[in-house]
Amino acid sequence: QDNRLSVWSVGELGNGGPGGEYPGEPQLLCDIRHDGDVMDMQFLDQEKIVVASSTGSVTVFRHHQNNQTLSANQRWEKAHYHVDRDSFCGGAACTGVICNNPEIVTVGEDGRINLFRADQKDAVRTIDNADSSTLHAVTFLRTTEILTVNSIGQLKIWDFRQQRNEPSQIFSLTGDRVPLHCVDRHPNQQHIVATGGQDGMLSIWDIRQGTMPVSLLNAHEAEMWEVHFHPSNPDHLFTCSEDGSLWHWDTSTDISEKPSFLHQGGRSTTYFSHNTINQSVVSAWLSNDPTKDRMEITNLIPNQTLSVNSLDILGPCLVYGTDGEAIYVNRQLFA
Repeated sequence: QDNRLSVWSVGELGNGGPGGEYPGEPQLLCDIRHDGDVMDMQFLDQEKIVVASSTGSVTVFRHHQNNQTLSANQRWEKAHYHVDRDSFCGGAACTGVICNNPEIVTVGEDGRINLFRADQKDAVRTIDNADSSTLHAVTFLRTTEILTVNSIGQLKIWDFRQQRNEPSQIFSLTGDRVPLHCVDRHPNQQHIVATGGQDGMLSIWDIRQGTMPVSLLNAHEAEMWEVHFHPSNPDHLFTCSEDGSLWHWDTSTDISEKPSFLHQGGRSTTYFSHNTINQSVVSAWLSNDPTKDRMEITNLIPNQTLSVNSLDILGPCLVYGTDGEAIYVNRQLFA
């Protein structure tokens, strides 16, 4: 009923004690009321946070670090709407937001795509009927191109340089039209994209060829809510699910060279081969190199039962939030 955006301090990275323990609890620095559910959020820069609301509005909040307060810096009311923007019940949930300062792209349940600039009151570009189904997530492919995923299992590329309101490419999961909930692009190899959806499968796509995924990997037992390549170490990928699991996918080295510490502490680790259609690309995610045809998967929270709704990673730090109304920080991803 009462939604808030909160800024927390979890202490400095890398200044833990000898056993990796960290002094003190996370500190709530400040918070502010938010109209509607927070559907997605992203930092625009060091002090501005863009937040997507279930009411259809998109707000840029500013974190004032000198006096630890939050204020609404700019708001696009009803950036997403079902009937028309002025009708009383018009708001449609804004489901996803992605930033590439100063540009902000939003997608929503209304199948609409908006391109905003932080310094402009009106949308730079709106593609009204971009999709006939709900758009669930969006990410940048390049500075002028975005990727969206929708509720009928399609991945689409949009090029803002083109005036027509049509996708430049459409990819789809064959047959079932399983809704896709999340998408992320490999940070160094922009043709490699990962998506996850309703059936918990992880799909790896090579957008240079074909219209189907290169790999379909059995993952979670329920909806996959988020997928992220590690930004500086993209042989590592992280996914989280409604089934209460958070998986770390590691394609970095041959299994036989792995230290055995992963098998301690009650973690369940499974390996399986994944064959790929593509034979020419030498990325761990698409490769047919025999030493790389196995992948290590570790469930980082084996006994969790409540949905893991969101995750993010930076360096050795993983942060995730669950239906248990708790936020967890794991500081030793690569211990």
